[in-house]
Amino acid sequence: MARKSNAETAANPGRLKQIALTYKMTRKADPKVGLIVAGVGIVTFGVFLAIGFLIDHPVYLGILGFLVAFLAMAVIFGRRAETAAFGQMEGQPGAAAAVLDNVGRGWSTTPAVAMSKQQDIVHRAVGKAGVVLIAEGNPNRVKPMLANEKKKLARIMPDIPVHDFIVGKGEGEVPLKKVRTTLMKLPRVLSGPQITQVNDKLRAMGDLLSNMPIPKGPMPGRGMKGQRPR
Repeated sequence: MARKSNAETAANPGRLKQIALTYKMTRKADPKVGLIVAGVGIVTFGVFLAIGFLIDHPVYLGILGFLVAFLAMAVIFGRRAETAAFGQMEGQPGAAAAVLDNVGRGWSTTPAVAMSKQQDIVHRAVGKAGVVLIAEGNPNRVKPMLANEKKKLARIMPDIPVHDFIVGKGEGEVPLKKVRTTLMKLPRVLSGPQITQVNDKLRAMGDLLSNMPIPKGPMPGRGMKGQRPR
């Protein structure tokens, strides 16, 4: 029991430090977050306390109001912190990959399966919805990249559904903060064993491409064929 209490005591400062760090990061993007969260707590507690006086149970409603106010403050703070985090990641290369890593259980992600010199990137996720290709960058450049990746997948897995979308704020694009909900709304068509098979095939395809021999030196031109050295 002593060891358990010591571990909990050591963990609490870490949690408080993490909350404080999250608050500082959120406040940079959302300066009013402290006032808004405090206002939600005060109003919620005040409403419950007022109801308690009306029904002659101020202590009971006061305690309940305190708990509900704390919960409401935590929810509001969490949402505003999430919004601030997405705002800071927006437009950064690899932001979509960071979101995909936190989609949840049942999804496996492979970042940067395709990339251009201009840092246009295509990521891949595999789950019960099939294969999802997520692109971030210039739409005119990533559309051919998505088409190329879909052709590769169609050759090795013609029966597996492939979805694709572009992360951004333009028409027909998916905002970064809605990437997770977009994936979760896709119809589930694959079972667990099927997902494993898809991942195995994709892994084998990646190994095959990475192990292909690359000829060294300049490629001989057609005009060199048949010529004798002088």
